[in-house]
Amino acid sequence: MIELEGVPELIDPVMVAAFEGWNDAGDAASGAVAHLDREWKGEVFAALDAEDYYDFQVNRPTVWLDNGVRKITWPTTRLSVVRIGGTKPRDLVLVRGIEPSMRWRSFCNEILGFAHELGVEMVVILGALLGDTPHTRPVPVSGVTSDADLARTMDLEETKYEGPTGIVGILQEACTHAGVPAVSLWAAVPHYVSQPPNPKATLALLNRLEDLIDIRIPLGELPEDARAWQLGVDQLAAEDSEVAEYVQTLEEARDTADLPEASGDAIAREFERYLRRRDPAAGPETATDTGSYFRDLSGGRPQPKPKPDGTADPDGTADPDAAADPDAAPGTDRPAEGTGEGDADTP
Repeated sequence: MIELEGVPELIDPVMVAAFEGWNDAGDAASGAVAHLDREWKGEVFAALDAEDYYDFQVNRPTVWLDNGVRKITWPTTRLSVVRIGGTKPRDLVLVRGIEPSMRWRSFCNEILGFAHELGVEMVVILGALLGDTPHTRPVPVSGVTSDADLARTMDLEETKYEGPTGIVGILQEACTHAGVPAVSLWAAVPHYVSQPPNPKATLALLNRLEDLIDIRIPLGELPEDARAWQLGVDQLAAEDSEVAEYVQTLEEARDTADLPEASGDAIAREFERYLRRRDPAAGPETATDTGSYFRDLSGGRPQPKPKPDGTADPDGTADPDAAADPDAAPGTDRPAEGTGEGDADTP
């Protein structure tokens, strides 16, 4: 049994998870969880043992200097918790790490052990895939689940995907078998501009998360970053006539497909989000400033704070074919899961 010391009783907790790697095109999903952790000043309360799940030749540790002392940060998955203030406070348990190299079933069982001990009501897993979608249009985000009842009550799609899967699909199925409601949100990233970061896709995932669990997320500079990103891609596309023509073809296909969606539920969701951001009763956009969120179990002794994940391989190089292949997952030579614009049949 997992014992958590220093973690207070949580209020209506929802677990939000994202993993770098195969299911994280443009770092959009991991960037979304990092944004939540940064804006709400999450405090790490647990980290999985890196020895159990990671191949350090694939995800290398990094070294850094702390006041002249050489230290090592190991690639792993960390859990933190944030409290959302306002008239209806609630807690988010944030899970952020790297897709494990091995022992996926044990990895998922350990994550579910934390969810059980913390009383998590629902697990939301964020992912991003490469798709035939233009960068000039809103980012398609699909919400999928394996639970038919959850699909009906939360206006989600039931997944029908068949094929290779990543840790997002495995964790979602593990939650379903354990009786924990689970949803995955997938953003479609343009395959011709797959290099991270992609703030526009990150913003789309956060907006969809707001709608799903009815919270208001402080966006900070993310909207401006998204506009700057799109402007930069516009300028690059304008310099290449073939790329510009291809983008126009994607735009026409997208606009034709979106015509039936240009009313009703889509407009209602956008209006509700607008009202939520204007509602002063929704509370502040930052965590309540009451000092540390955890009880001090140190007896006054200073506690070490973990460094952020250092997962980049300093000796590695990017795959030159990854951005050119519309069916390639980021950083791999394997097909992206559910490749397609907002494909609901994602794992």
